[in-house]
Parts: sequence; structure tokens; C-alpha cells
Amino acid sequence: MTVSSFTPHSQPIITSLLDTDAYKLHMQQAVFHQYPNVEVVAEFHCRSQEDLRPYFEEVLQQIDHLCQLRFQSEELNYLAQLPFFENDYLEYLSSFHFQQSNVEVRKGDNQLQITIRGKWLDVILWEVPLLAIISEIRGRTRYPQANVEQASQHLHHKLKLLKQDKSTLDMSGFSLIDFGTRRRLSKAVQANIVDQLIEYFPQFDGTSNYYLAFSKGLNPVGTQAHEWFQAHQQLTGDLASSQQLALHNWIKEYPDTLGIALTDCINMDAFLRDFTPSLANTFLGLRHDSGDPIEWGEKAIAHYEKLGIDPKSKVLVFSDGLSLAKAIEIYQHFAQRIQTSFGIGTKLTCDIPNVDSLNIVLKLTACQGKPVAKISDEPGKSMCRDEAYLQTLKQAFHLAS
Repeated sequence: MTVSSFTPHSQPIITSLLDTDAYKLHMQQAVFHQYPNVEVVAEFHCRSQEDLRPYFEEVLQQIDHLCQLRFQSEELNYLAQLPFFENDYLEYLSSFHFQQSNVEVRKGDNQLQITIRGKWLDVILWEVPLLAIISEIRGRTRYPQANVEQASQHLHHKLKLLKQDKSTLDMSGFSLIDFGTRRRLSKAVQANIVDQLIEYFPQFDGTSNYYLAFSKGLNPVGTQAHEWFQAHQQLTGDLASSQQLALHNWIKEYPDTLGIALTDCINMDAFLRDFTPSLANTFLGLRHDSGDPIEWGEKAIAHYEKLGIDPKSKVLVFSDGLSLAKAIEIYQHFAQRIQTSFGIGTKLTCDIPNVDSLNIVLKLTACQGKPVAKISDEPGKSMCRDEAYLQTLKQAFHLAS
């Protein structure tokens, strides 16, 4: 890949390395301390089945620019003031940059193909800016008429309907978090949506985007993603204990903060079998990212009650394809029974009439030269390149083939 000049239509999309999701930096610090030399492979997948090959050249151009960025001193000073980061990791970030040698972008037979290879420490930050780049290139190409004003107007329309329909609803316990970086229509749209929520929605509690948290004085939100659990499948001698190892190593890194655990790398039932009384007491709560949210939440409450833990002392974070209306519905169901929080992404930052959102992911497929898998509570979200390994994983966690 070679650096080329940007046209007026194609200015740099990512202009700060803080323009990423919080859980990426949180996981990277844990990798820095615990697995600095582990090798991984991550692969791009478009669940929307939309041909993204026409954006090949622009994606390369944006990657060229991304590899030139560095963390700025004021950004590192901001991170240093937070309770999550240690000095040695911040020193590492001061010289961090994306390396083009890690990324391979190809035009496949019917889809854009992207593979990231290298040390987990180097690979882990690629996902969010890369997906945001693809989303924005595609958005401005397919929907040149879509703009910030339209996104803002549609948000206000939704807030007006909410006020009308839920005038008798007690919203005092509702908590909304912006999770919209990876699949936003554009960086400008996300920033504007966040501004509108700050001004007009009192239940807005923060963002997963570290740059927006930094620039707007918001609470940064995020713990770990599926890759944390996937990698541990090849970082333990006993596959069946990999999930517990991942949970214990997270506590090792963050004993007093970031205590929300993602539950669906295998599935909720397998997770709860591993979620011992000690872990359940230590973690502040759980995050839902696939399957029926009501069924999932009921299982979580039942598990806490079985362990003698008051569910009201815990929090459930919902983050699977939510709309504001769906979040309110879930909130009503669990009100007064357990604390809840709602991370809404695409349906905040790419929600404009007559604009179809794009469902794209970048997932770990190998660690230390061996396959890893995500099974999930929803078949469409499962991902594995090795059928034999997938069957082995299911057997280890007592799942039906």
C-alpha cells in the first residue's frame, strides 16, 4: 500500500487514535501486561452480504493515513487521570502506531477481504477504526444526501415519541450509553448525536468512544469483548477452563474497576456454569450481546438468586442491536428487580430514514497458530473457520453439536 493524496470528497476519517471503543484500550492494557508476545489472526466479515469491493482503494488510502497517527500528549494525559491505566502501559502508548505489515486487504471473489496478523498487542486496536472507516466510506458513497441534520431530526423525532408514549414511566433508573463508533454513518453524525443526547436526554450516561469522552467530558464505558475469551481458548492447557481463566485474568488486571463480564462467547448457559459464587460476587454485572434479552436477563437473575446474591446489587448491560424503544421495553421488564444499562450503537449513529445500516465485524479466528471460535446465543453471530475445532469446543462446554 502506498500513501496517496486525499481528495476533497475523501478526507481522513480517523484523525485521533482515541477515536476507538474503550474496551479496546482496556483489553490492550491487559494483553500488554499478561500476553505481550501472543500471536493472533483477525478476519473481517460483512454480515449484511453487501459487496464492499468498490471501496477497496479508499479503504487502502484511509489505512495509509491511520498508520501515520500517534497518541497526542494531551490524550495520554487524559488517560492518565482515569482509574484504569498504569504508567507502563501509557508509556507504551506514547510510541504506539498501527503497522501496515499487520494488515492485508484484498478483493475476493464476491467480497472485500481483510486479515490482520501479528502480536495481539498490535492487532487488537485495528477493529474499531477499520470498521468505522468502511462504514463511513460506504455511507457517503451510497447515501450522499444523508447528513448530520437529518440524523439529528430523526433522533428528536424518537425522543418526542418516547416522551409522548412513556409520560407515566419512571425513567429515573434508565441509563443510555452511546455504543455507535464502529458502524456510524460518519464521525460527524456520531458527535452530533452525542451532543443532542447530552442536551436533551437526561438519562444519557456516557459513551464507549474514548475521543468523545475526552473531548466532551463524558464517562468512558467498556470492559472486554469476545476476543478476550476467544484467545484464552488457546492460552490454557484445558479448553473447558478457558472461560474461567479469562474471567480470573480480567480480575487480575482490574480488581476494582471495569467489572462487567461478557457472557456469550460460548453461550449464556455455559457461562453461568463457569460463573462461580466468587466470580459472581466480584464482578459488578453482566453484558448481553446475543439471543433473547428477556430470557437472558431472567437467567442472570435466577443465577444470582441461586447463589444468594441480591440481584438489585448487580447490573445488566444490554448491547445487542438495540433501538431506544427496545431498550425501554427491556428496562420496564426488569425495573425494580435488577439494575440495567443500555448500550445503543447503530440505531443511534446510523439511524436516518431510507438509510440501510451496515453489519460488519472483525473477529479473532486464530491464536498462537491455532483456531478459536465464538459460538454465541444467536446462530447468525457464530464465527469459526475450523469445523473440527468448533465441535471440540462444543464438546468441552457440553453443547449439542
